[in-house]
Amino acid sequence: MLSQHLTKYVDQQRSLGFKFRVQHILLRGYVAFAEERGDRHIRSARVLAWAARAPSPEQRRNRLLTVRRFALAMHAENPRHQVPAADALGHAVVKRRSPYIYSADEIARLLRAAAALRPAGSIRPTMYATLFGLLTATGMRIAEALALQIDDVTADGLFVRQTKFQKSRLLPLHATARLALDRYLVARRSLTTTDSALFVSVAGQSLPYNTVRRIFLQLLDRTNLRGAYSGRDPRIHDLRHTFAVRSLEQCRHDRAAVASHIVALSTYLGHAHVTDTYWYLQATPVLMGQIAEAGEALLIGGAA
Repeated sequence: MLSQHLTKYVDQQRSLGFKFRVQHILLRGYVAFAEERGDRHIRSARVLAWAARAPSPEQRRNRLLTVRRFALAMHAENPRHQVPAADALGHAVVKRRSPYIYSADEIARLLRAAAALRPAGSIRPTMYATLFGLLTATGMRIAEALALQIDDVTADGLFVRQTKFQKSRLLPLHATARLALDRYLVARRSLTTTDSALFVSVAGQSLPYNTVRRIFLQLLDRTNLRGAYSGRDPRIHDLRHTFAVRSLEQCRHDRAAVASHIVALSTYLGHAHVTDTYWYLQATPVLMGQIAEAGEALLIGGAA
C-alpha cells in the first residue's frame, strides 16, 4: 500500500520538473522500514523511529522533513496517514557561510591571471578567462555555465537549460560580455571536436567541476587571494554573490525601484522564490551608505 502511494507521489513530483533522486532514495528506505513492520499508512512514531537511525542530527532532521512532505500529500487524500511534527527532532541550526564579495580590482586580477594560463596560444587561457568573466557578468551558477552548449548562445543572450530548479531562462548579456564571448567563440569553433559543450579543454572535452575548481585555486595563488577571507579561500560561487550585491548597489535608491529590481534579479539568477535572492545579499559599504541615506530621509520626512 505505501509502496503504491510512494510511486504515485514520486511521479507527481517528477511531472512538476523535479529530479527527485535523493528524496526518492530516502522515501524508499522509509517505506521498506514501515512495510516490514506491517504499516499500511504513515505513522508518526514509525517515521521518527526510522529517522532516528541516521548518523547525524542534520541527516535525522532531513529524513523527517522528507517523509513529512510525503505525509502531507497523503493525508490530504486519506486522514489515516499521520503527519509528524516538523520540529519533532528539534529545530535546525542554519549555518550559512558569509560570502566573499570581490572588489573590481580582484576580479580584474583573476581574469588577467586566467588569460596568462599555459599553454599560451591554446584555447585554455581564453576559455578560463571567458568562463570566469561570464560568471562575474551574469551571476550564473558554475554548474549552469559548464552545462552550456554552443547552440545555447543566441542573438538574444545565453539560454540556460540545466538549472538547479529546472527553470530554463534567457540571460541577456552586456555588450562587453558579449564581445568577450564572441572572441572566445572564434577559438572554440576552430577546435576540432565532437563535443558540443561551450567550454571545453585543450583536448576538446567537456570540463568537470573539479578541474575548474583546481584551476581557480591556482588563480587565487597567483593573485594573492588564497586565505583572503579571514583565512579562508574565496569561492567560485562567491562571484555569483558579488554579482547580486553589485547589481543592487547600482539600483535607484527608492523602495519601489528596489522592490522591482529584486524581482528582476531573482528571475535573472534563476531562483525559485524571490526570498531565495535575499540570501545572496551581503552588507557592503555602498549598500550601508544607501541604507543610511534612506533612513535619514525618512527621519526628516522625505521619501525613503
